[in-house]
Amino acid sequence: MMKPPAASIDDYLSKLPAEQRAALETLRGQIRALAPGAEEAISYGLPTFKLNGNLVHFGAAAKHCAFYPGAVITQFADRLKGFETAKGTIRFQPDAPLPPELVEDIVRHRVAQNAAIAAERKARKTR
Repeated sequence: MMKPPAASIDDYLSKLPAEQRAALETLRGQIRALAPGAEEAISYGLPTFKLNGNLVHFGAAAKHCAFYPGAVITQFADRLKGFETAKGTIRFQPDAPLPPELVEDIVRHRVAQNAAIAAERKARKTR
């Protein structure tokens, strides 16, 4: 039987081991500070920040934590050396978190991306 999805980010984090919870709380605080207008939600079973659509997700697995900023990995590849990455995923260990300045640059990039997409959608609707 599958466990039910978390009802909130607080609920999601409360079920994690202390080390993962602390690392993800730090990441959550960074994202919240960088995108204060973003709404917190659970999407795809993961803690999510939404601003003009899904902004970023984060979560924990058995052996790592992960940050899911979408398809921006190639733009930051040089700064992600030492982290395991996939198409839209950056995996890290709780005791070796992502550098705050990297999180800042990625989140700011995603905010700008989503704003541009939202503006384009709005422009299409007004034509």
